[in-house]
Amino acid sequence: MTSYFIRTWLVCCALTLGAAPGVQALENVDLRVSGPQSEALGDALRANSVLRSLLGNPEATTSDILAAARGDYARLVEVLYSEGYYSVEVSILIDGREAALIDPFRAPERIDNAEITVDPGRLFRFGAVRVEPLAGARPLPDRFRPDAPALASVAREATRAAVNDWRKAGHAKARITDQRVLARHDSARLDVDATIAPGPRVRFGDVTVTGQSAVRASRVRRIAGLPRGETYDPDAVDKAAARLRKVGTFSSVQVNEAETVTPDGALDMEIAVVDRRPRRIGGGLEYSSFDGLTLSGYWLHRNLLGGAEHFRVDGEIAQIGGTGQGTDYSLSFRFERPAVYGPDTLFFVESGLIYSDEPRFLEEKFRFTTGVSREFSDTLSGDLGIGYEYARITDRYAPTITRREMQLLSLPLSLTFDNRDDPLDASRGVFARAGLTPFYETFDAQPGAHATLDLRSYRALGESGSTVLAGRLQLGALVGPNAQAAPPDMLFYSGGAGTVRGQPYKSLTADYGGVKLGGRSLATLSGELRFPVGDRLGLAAFADAGFVSGGFFEDGDWHAGAGLGVRYKTPVGPIRVDLAGPVAGNTGGGVQLYIGIGQAF
Repeated sequence: MTSYFIRTWLVCCALTLGAAPGVQALENVDLRVSGPQSEALGDALRANSVLRSLLGNPEATTSDILAAARGDYARLVEVLYSEGYYSVEVSILIDGREAALIDPFRAPERIDNAEITVDPGRLFRFGAVRVEPLAGARPLPDRFRPDAPALASVAREATRAAVNDWRKAGHAKARITDQRVLARHDSARLDVDATIAPGPRVRFGDVTVTGQSAVRASRVRRIAGLPRGETYDPDAVDKAAARLRKVGTFSSVQVNEAETVTPDGALDMEIAVVDRRPRRIGGGLEYSSFDGLTLSGYWLHRNLLGGAEHFRVDGEIAQIGGTGQGTDYSLSFRFERPAVYGPDTLFFVESGLIYSDEPRFLEEKFRFTTGVSREFSDTLSGDLGIGYEYARITDRYAPTITRREMQLLSLPLSLTFDNRDDPLDASRGVFARAGLTPFYETFDAQPGAHATLDLRSYRALGESGSTVLAGRLQLGALVGPNAQAAPPDMLFYSGGAGTVRGQPYKSLTADYGGVKLGGRSLATLSGELRFPVGDRLGLAAFADAGFVSGGFFEDGDWHAGAGLGVRYKTPVGPIRVDLAGPVAGNTGGGVQLYIGIGQAF
């Protein structure tokens, strides 16, 4: 018995030692490509070679290197096919031995050099091409024609587009039933012949809901908005999934088609959803050397009544330790119910209590708004509401303190366009929001309107696109009441983190016969250049300018500021530290420090 265990142990040791690959760094990988397109093809081949990615990696074993080399044969051939080369020869030598001929169970103890030699052969062109039948009158792509370079990607895109055209015409089960690809090496031609079976034209059938969700199935179907009984459309399926994801209640969303069509021509659908955790809390912090500290927090319930309703409570304490103003407080509530008047319309109710202690006024306000938000497209949305506000205001600008009350009925509406690649840290795209709030002040029977425009643009610079040029334009106007009788929060000021960095908070005002108050029109312009200095760290240089007028963009004053900043990327957005000072105007001096989460705009 003892000798049996000794023999077994020796065999195990031998197998273990035989399988243990050496660990060392691959020192050199030389890739050579022949032919007139060697430079362009070489770049594509190098980018797709896993073997080259192991170059200099001290953790790569000889087994890793051999596996990468053997896999590179198929990877490199696929790259050449995608570029139109089908008479290819690929050789991969590992320390002088063809990688494909090395026994993987007898891997060498050490590998130092690899040599990849590629002969792409002649560039193939399309010969006879046929994809039939086609849906509608749209022809095949221009690049998929006789004598055009026979790129494999073009052939795949052409057949895929032909199938998608049938699907968009309501033939959900369209597929390729027969495909022949013939490479004629004597003439360097590639013939492609594909036959499509469109299948029947179908309509949307029953929708079932599965998964781990506390949201009622009827509400899931309503939010998805799949049009039961209407002709099948793959874009409607994608849109349904996007609606469910956007509502924010679900961590996972899948919209699947049934395998078969019912005898009456209907295609049933299945929606599988998994809920996020129903409750969430969060907070934020922002600091300015002039404005002081701002603390904010929220509590969110994602499925309040079982229909994916959101209820959110927000609280904020601002200007803690600020210069020249007291501390502000706000508490707000917002309720949202998606898919109320159709799948793209959301109903909301919001209210809030606000206490603002500013140098020129003290305001205590209650507000209430209800309305709808409509998604017109993936990038365009609009809001329409009815609002009520009651405020008690103490004016501090007159020789004596005066108190007044205001009661406003309003009709707030806005339109937003947003195609940014990342709302938290955009590098491309445009954000534009226009708002108009007609109102009627009941105590003084005074009508008016408040209008704003916020326009932001982002452009990536350079080949890598990591340097970003960002710009922002803000406009505002108040018509109706004069400044002394207007709601204080509808007047415009400039200065601070949201308008002109480097100038004190709300330092630029308008002059009304010796009385300094917010303006009845505003214009600000900001520019910022953001560039990385590492994977997570970045720098920014910026300049801001602001204009405030007591009239309609006339006879006003302006100021400007500029500075430098540091950005550190985190999962919740970049941490921002900006240092800025005034460069024009007479509203401030010294340097201002701003710390917050997220880009300035």
